[in-house]
Amino acid sequence: MAASLGSGGNAAAASVIARIVWILRIIGMCDTEPNQLLNGSLAQRSTIWQKRTRMNRINQLRPGKLRMLCRIGATLALFAICKSALAQNGASLDDTARLLAGLPVTGPLAPFTQDQRWQGHAAAMEKAWKTKEYFQLGPIATWMGSHAGEYYRSTGPMYYMFSGPDFLYAYAFFPNASTYILAGLEPVGQVPDLTRMNADTLNANLGALRNAMSTLLVTHYFVTEEMKSDLSRSNLSGTVPIIYVFLARLGCTIQNTTYVRSPAEGVKIDFSHNGRTQTVYYFKTDLSGGGSGFLRWCAGRGPGVSLIKAASYLMHGEGFSGVRNFLLDHSTFIVQDDSGIPVRAFGKNWSLEFYGRFVPHGEKFGKYDQAALAEVYHRNPPPPELGFAFGYWWQAERGILMLARRK
Repeated sequence: MAASLGSGGNAAAASVIARIVWILRIIGMCDTEPNQLLNGSLAQRSTIWQKRTRMNRINQLRPGKLRMLCRIGATLALFAICKSALAQNGASLDDTARLLAGLPVTGPLAPFTQDQRWQGHAAAMEKAWKTKEYFQLGPIATWMGSHAGEYYRSTGPMYYMFSGPDFLYAYAFFPNASTYILAGLEPVGQVPDLTRMNADTLNANLGALRNAMSTLLVTHYFVTEEMKSDLSRSNLSGTVPIIYVFLARLGCTIQNTTYVRSPAEGVKIDFSHNGRTQTVYYFKTDLSGGGSGFLRWCAGRGPGVSLIKAASYLMHGEGFSGVRNFLLDHSTFIVQDDSGIPVRAFGKNWSLEFYGRFVPHGEKFGKYDQAALAEVYHRNPPPPELGFAFGYWWQAERGILMLARRK
């Protein structure tokens, strides 16, 4: 089962009206083509409906008054549904994302941009984004282009387990993937119809959204509990509004959003960039254990590239051996920090490269065995500096990154 939201009001309205006309033709109440109802204002559409139903009421009332009254009632109810659908889809998904991201919009959301509070939101987002581009996104693109160019340009699927809503880094490392598959425990969430919000409510929600994103924008990972706390008090819930912001800020155009139930609760967002259509999935799913239907679904997507970052060392234990084995079996290339797959788990069919410094994490993650990684750094000359922060350390000089290539 899936529920889909189109990129704007016209497509949604056309679909709703076409279905209503089809239903009414079956019960003999409408000979109007759908495009007649789409052309003109709501008042003109209403006039068409009234004329049609009035003629049918006159012609059919005598043979069956009760049946006719029921039909008229159904017509009015369906028209109300149609009118509601038209109103709810006044703003495109792309304009919705741009407004959340602090970018200019047109159409029914444009009046919000005249509010000084939204302008403050836009200024804060712009400042944070420019900083992110300078210290992280730009250096990552340059680094990947020179160290792993063929994978940076990969157009196959991309897997990012334990990601939460972090589409930003999935795109930074692999901007050309056809399909991004993200998974975590964070709720999917939703973005309500912003045209139905007043300015006070919208700006309060934007403040909560900025707070939820602040850790990732300042460092390079989400703190799940912080994000849950901020968004639990907001109408902008879960991962979807954050993914929308990243898509808008990356210059992508959102075309369609579909909520899905299989292989797990999730969302599918189709978007375009530079004339090419791509898709990002996010699934809320527990990755522990080994019999996940989600992982079987992923296997059906085929081999791809993978990113593992700030993964809490979960795959160092047997409780997450299923997802660890999936990534080893279905990845052609893996970018990860030291919290991902332990070095000891890579077989002889993998070639490993190390960049940056290995600095143990002490109390919080000190219990996880890093002996194999420590030995690599002990017996070899210091690897090249990374040049940007990565992993749980937010300082660039402490960043560590591993590239794993399947032989």
